[in-house]
Amino acid sequence: MLKYFLAVAREGSITGAANSLHLTQPTLTRQLQDLEKELKQKLLVRGKYKVTLTPEGMILRKRAEEIIDLVEKTEAEFQSISDIITGDIYIGGGESDSMKYIAEIIKEIQIEFPDIKFHIYSGNAEDVMEKLDKGLLDFGILIQPVDFSKYDHLELPEKDRWGVIMRKDNPLSKKENITVDDLLNIPILASRQMSPKYSKDSGFLDWFKDKYNELNITATYNLVYNAAIMVKAGVGCAVTLDKLADTSNESELCFRPLYPKLESGLDIVWKKYQIFSPAAKLFLDKLYKKFNVNNN
Repeated sequence: MLKYFLAVAREGSITGAANSLHLTQPTLTRQLQDLEKELKQKLLVRGKYKVTLTPEGMILRKRAEEIIDLVEKTEAEFQSISDIITGDIYIGGGESDSMKYIAEIIKEIQIEFPDIKFHIYSGNAEDVMEKLDKGLLDFGILIQPVDFSKYDHLELPEKDRWGVIMRKDNPLSKKENITVDDLLNIPILASRQMSPKYSKDSGFLDWFKDKYNELNITATYNLVYNAAIMVKAGVGCAVTLDKLADTSNESELCFRPLYPKLESGLDIVWKKYQIFSPAAKLFLDKLYKKFNVNNN
């Protein structure tokens, strides 16, 4: 019952909590009412669109987290006796070279716990956060800035650099760096992170200053693989992060960084008050250990 209460506190709505718990809304409502009767305290204020905690509810949330944390630690101790952990871990994120850190952890777990399976979902920040909020993902990898009001997070140690991929026969390929003026008179394939909707707080639009609306954006994309195919076909040049498209010596494409330098950091996030499976909890512990962060 405490897990149900924490789910409501996390989601801010009974409907959202019921979805994440795979319960019907009436069933969850009845469980919460029983909890309030048992404790003889009003724990939730039910608004039209949102559920908030009463002062008593906030006290219970803190205690419930401590109780569940103790239960999980106890379960982990018993599990460690048999040293068998199984289950599925769901991770979503955009394309980034920093995914290599996640891959290293996955490989480590794969060796120690071969019965744990990983499911990777590629998508933009909006898609990933929607799936996180619905409980369809355990973790998401998001390009900064990120609104952390609903999430706990760890920042990945490297930043990704923005630049342009183009055909090697493009005149701009002779340049070491690409400026905003270089981009004004060519067809542009724009990442969705470039749009005002997604980048207004990131500093991305500041790089273009007052010239963003002068760009000739002929297409937008959310995954670089398809954008690279269009670049090869001569549709335009794609503004993207480094190390995502094949720009090797054998490739038709090359990458030139933006100047002044423009970088984006990344965070791996998970929902606040998330109740993890043993497999997902193991993955989280590995994250903290890898990045030398205290998980307390």
